[in-house]
Amino acid sequence: MADEKILYEVNNQIAWITLNRPESLNAVNRDMVKAIVGYCRAAEDDPNVQVVIFKANGERAFSVGGDIKDRVKSNEAGTAEPASPLVARQEKYNAVPGTPAPAIAAMNKITIALLHGYTVGTGLLMSLACDIRIAAEGARLGLSEVRLGFMAGSGGTQRMPRLVGLPKALEICLSGELYDAAECYRIGLVNQLVPYDQLIPAGEKMAQSFLKGAPLALRYIKEAIYKGLDMPLEQGIRYESDLQSMVMQTEDAKEGPKAFVEKRPAEWKGR
Repeated sequence: MADEKILYEVNNQIAWITLNRPESLNAVNRDMVKAIVGYCRAAEDDPNVQVVIFKANGERAFSVGGDIKDRVKSNEAGTAEPASPLVARQEKYNAVPGTPAPAIAAMNKITIALLHGYTVGTGLLMSLACDIRIAAEGARLGLSEVRLGFMAGSGGTQRMPRLVGLPKALEICLSGELYDAAECYRIGLVNQLVPYDQLIPAGEKMAQSFLKGAPLALRYIKEAIYKGLDMPLEQGIRYESDLQSMVMQTEDAKEGPKAFVEKRPAEWKGR
């Protein structure tokens, strides 16, 4: 397990996906991409998992982004004719997520990112795709792709303005600068700011607060919020009403009030 660059563990309805390449500041190479995507699918398909937490080993970085050396080697080794821009674009915009951020965003489970140290490029893009971001004090966040000659993909230019607003998103994406975690908390990019030694406990506490809710209710609350953002208010309210009507017919919707009256913890069945 120590040699694995991505670790996966499920404990008490929480799946932990851990970047485990601290000697390279958790730079994400092609093998790690495949592993992250695979573990996302495993967590999504596991009925015992309700929350997925992403974290990283090593004190210096959550991830400094994609492995640039890996990219250079790949470019130098390539001998086949490059795909046309249209074919390359279609491969990027694929209904089957093949890179970390889209794979995370496609999950119905609640996702939390625990960020520390350098959280740059792919590292930040992964966290943007999560529902919740908790950062350790002193962390440095940014999208530096523009300084390498390309642009942030995987939804980065789309999720950033939805989180922090248009002016700040433009500044972050165009400058390539790194921003202190305190500033990221101030602008709403991260939900919580905690001391480094409290990062994992804060993630567990957040996850446990979600696990008090019924699994199907959690899933459809998430769906209502995300899909409602792209709808006019009236249409969003109708969509919410449809989902609420379905949730109210579940066994858990009957168990919740019963447990409340009987003054005991609810026993959720997820159906």
